[in-house]
Order: sequence, then C-alpha cells, then structure tokens
Amino acid sequence: MKHIAMFSGPATALWISAPFMSLISTALVGRRSSTHLAALGPGTVFCDNMNLLFMFLSIATSNLVATSLAKGDKKQVQHQISMLLFVAFICGSLMLLFTQFLGSWALTSFTGPKNVHIVPAATKYVQIRGLAWPAVLYGLVAQSASLGMKDSWGPLKALVIASTVNGFGHVILCSFLRYGIEGAAWATMASQIVAAFMMIEALNKKGYNAFGFSFPSFSDFLQIFVIAAPVFVTMFSKVAFYSLLTYFATANGTHTVAAHQVMIQMYSICVVWGEPLSQTAQSFMPELLYGFNRSLKKARILLKSLVIIGALLGLVIGLVGMSVPWLFPNIFTPDLKVIREMHNVLIMFFIALSVSPCTHSLEGTLLAGRDLNFISLSMSGCFSLGALLLLIVSSRGYGLPGCWCALVGFQWARFFLALRRLFSPNGVLYSEEDQFELEKMEAAKL
Repeated sequence: MKHIAMFSGPATALWISAPFMSLISTALVGRRSSTHLAALGPGTVFCDNMNLLFMFLSIATSNLVATSLAKGDKKQVQHQISMLLFVAFICGSLMLLFTQFLGSWALTSFTGPKNVHIVPAATKYVQIRGLAWPAVLYGLVAQSASLGMKDSWGPLKALVIASTVNGFGHVILCSFLRYGIEGAAWATMASQIVAAFMMIEALNKKGYNAFGFSFPSFSDFLQIFVIAAPVFVTMFSKVAFYSLLTYFATANGTHTVAAHQVMIQMYSICVVWGEPLSQTAQSFMPELLYGFNRSLKKARILLKSLVIIGALLGLVIGLVGMSVPWLFPNIFTPDLKVIREMHNVLIMFFIALSVSPCTHSLEGTLLAGRDLNFISLSMSGCFSLGALLLLIVSSRGYGLPGCWCALVGFQWARFFLALRRLFSPNGVLYSEEDQFELEKMEAAKL
C-alpha cells in the first residue's frame, strides 16, 4: 500500500491536470456563451479524445522501458526511448497538418446540419490547439518513459508549472480580455508546449538523451507493433465510443450538447483518478511477472491492493463528482434548460464513474502482462455493443439520459470482462503450476 501511494499519488496529478484544465475552459467559456460552450463539445473530441487515441505510444513506452529495466538492460532502454520519440514526432506532425487543413471539414461532418452554427468556433479552437500536436506526443513519450522507471515526481513538477501557465492564461485571456473559446485554446496550447519541454528535461536529468532520434529497424517496428497494434485497437474503441456519445448528444440540440459538455468534462476529471492505478500496475507488474525477482503470488497481492483502493476511490469520486453539478450548476452555466439536462443524468454519472478505478486496475494488469489480444477484443466488443445501444436509445428519443445509460453499460462490461480474465486459470497471474493446483482444488470440491 505504501509503495502504491508513493507512486500513484504524484501520478494522479499527472492524469488529472488535462481534464481539470478542460473543466476550467468549460466553466469560463460557458459563462460567456452557451454557443461557445456547445462548440467545446466537438472541439474537445478532436483534441482531448484524439490525444487518447495516441495513448498506445504511452503504454508501449511504459511497458518496454519497465520490462527492459527489470532485465537490467539500460542500453536497450535508451534505444527504445529514441525510436518511440521519433514515432511520436512523426505522428504529431501529421496531426498538426490534419487539424489545420481538414479540421473544419471533420467538424462539419461530426456536428451535422442542425449544429452548423457552432462549427466556426469549434474550428478555431481545434486549429489553435492543433499547433501543439508534435510537442504533445513528444512529451507524452518522455513522460511515459519516466513513469516506466517508477518516477512520477519528475513529470509531476513539469505538470505543476504547465498547469499554472494554463490557469493564468485562461483567467487573463477568457475573463479579462474576453477572447472566449479562442483564449481557452491559446492558453491550453501554450501550457502543453511548456509541459513537453519540462518532461524532456526531467528525462535528460536521469541520464537519457531525450533529443536523440533513432529510426526504428524492422525488428523494432515489429516489437512496437506487437504491443501498439492491440493497444491502438483498445484505445480506438474507447475513443470511438466517447466520440459517439458526444455525437448522439449533439444530435439532440444546443442545450443538450452544452449539458453533455459539462457532464462529460466532470466525468473526465473524475475518471482519471483511476488511471494512476493502471499506471502503477504497468510500472510494477513487469518486475513481478518477468523480472529476476519473479513472483506471481506478489503480483496477485498487488492487484488485490489495487482493486481495494479502486473500489473505495470509485465511491468517493462518484459522490464528489456528482455533487458538483447537482449543488453548484451555476459554476458552469446560468442557462436553466442546460442545468435541467445536467440533473437528468446524475444517477447514471455516479454508476458509470464508481466502477472505473477498479476497471483501470484490472486493465493495467492485463497490459503489464501483455495479454493484449484479449483486451483489444474485449474493448472492441464493448464498443460494438455500446454503439448499438446508443443507436437504439437515440432512435427511440431517450435523449441525454439514454446516452448516459449506454455509458454505464460500457463501463461495467469492461469491468466484468477484465475481472473474469485475470482470475481465470489461464490468466497472466497464474502459471502452469498454479493452474494445476487450481484444477486439483476444483476436483476436490467435486
């Protein structure tokens, strides 16, 4: 418990920083204009959700670095960092070009003809934030390398300074200069660039070269692909579902998508409290599963601790997260129609959020054990069923509550599938000897 707290405590701040800043954007922009608040919905889909799509870089970096360090191969760690930084820079440059030249077209297609009036504001937001894409992905790999080395304090220092820049930028540009959604975009973009350079500096201080590129060989590409491809499918399924959620909410009109924007930002800032438990599993499990001090028994004890912490954390963040839009909705908007829509989904908000930290613990363990095919297939299945449910509730006119019911089903399906996989005899936490013992116990019971 002590080791988990010392690592996951600072890591929590890393995960909460981005959604917290998005929540500030939502509050400051929403008080000025409901139209700008609605424009943040598709705008954040193309910025924050697309950023999640590239989390395969983060997971691949943490996994490769933690595994190589468990084997004592520091030279291999430097090589892996260099080639992943190269991949991150290329991906970031492509995303920059996409947002500048195809951003307006993509947003128009996403919002539909009923909401064409929010496209200009959303486009400006996406294009401004898109300038930071190379720095965002480069910094993501640098941060994940530090986390793979079980260091969460170095990245935390970077995020504290970047968040301060972001906060002051929002207040000055949105509140005093009244730039609205454009001011929020400039403040966020500037803070992301600051964060990236500080993540790089934190990695350099550990004795690794964070400015050295290394073009991956075919075997390197294959190694990355084995991890990244299933993780990409997993993250794509998750991002696609959240994007569909916003898409169907957008189809219900400006007030509905404005309410959804507030609730999904509250959900985002709360759900990331479970991410450090996933990162803890990814950083500590490889040593217990593959290292010199391999111990599956200790791995199961670690997972049990993570799940207990996750269950308690889920209840706390669920209650706290639900109480803010319930008791203090005027923080985000004075529009009574928007507030009414927000209050209609509070129960679903709590049910979906309460299970997420436990789910992160389980999925992080699956990622650490490289049970990647299962997690990608299960997430794809959850996405397919969730998308079907969204289509049904939308066609029958259930509105925003129907959309959030689909989110509840999506989250709990992920939890039960991961739980069943990990505690099955074929799971990554059980060896052939463990499986034999389990079979003997089951036979004795019969």
